[in-house]
Parts: sequence; C-alpha cells; structure tokens
Amino acid sequence: MNPKFQAETVFSDVELICEEAEIDEQWSFVGNKSNQCWTWYAVEYSTNIILVYVFGKRKDIVFKGLQVLLAPLKINRFYTDGWGSL
Repeated sequence: MNPKFQAETVFSDVELICEEAEIDEQWSFVGNKSNQCWTWYAVEYSTNIILVYVFGKRKDIVFKGLQVLLAPLKINRFYTDGWGSL
C-alpha cells in the first residue's frame, strides 16, 4: 500500500490565521484488534477546529501525509504527545 497525499486547493477560499496546532492520533479496529485503523489529525487549539486529518496504519508514511496536508497552512508550532509512528 502506497498512499498518496496531496495538498489541494482546499484552503484557497479560506483565510486561516493559525500559528499553532495540536497533533494527535486515535485508533480503532475492524474485525479484530490486529486490523487497526488510525486517524491522525491536527487541531487548532484555541478554537478546537480540526484542520486536517488522515486515515491509515500507524506508519511514518501516513504521518508524513498529514504533514503534506498541513504545509499550505504554514503553522509555526506543533504540540504532540511525543508518541511517534512506526
């Protein structure tokens, strides 16, 4: 599986002023716990608005897809729980 992430012109009609975001993840499973599905997301902390999200495994490629989607927002600071991907 080689997911492709593209930061399209989703934000072209919206002016976002966001300097900081919180990045977090959550997971569930389909069928059994060995078939995990992760949601990675970035939240603008003061408004609690979800900026972008991706679904996939707990792998670097999925997290990097989140970074691609965040790039157009030019956020200067991110907060995480420090729990990395695999």
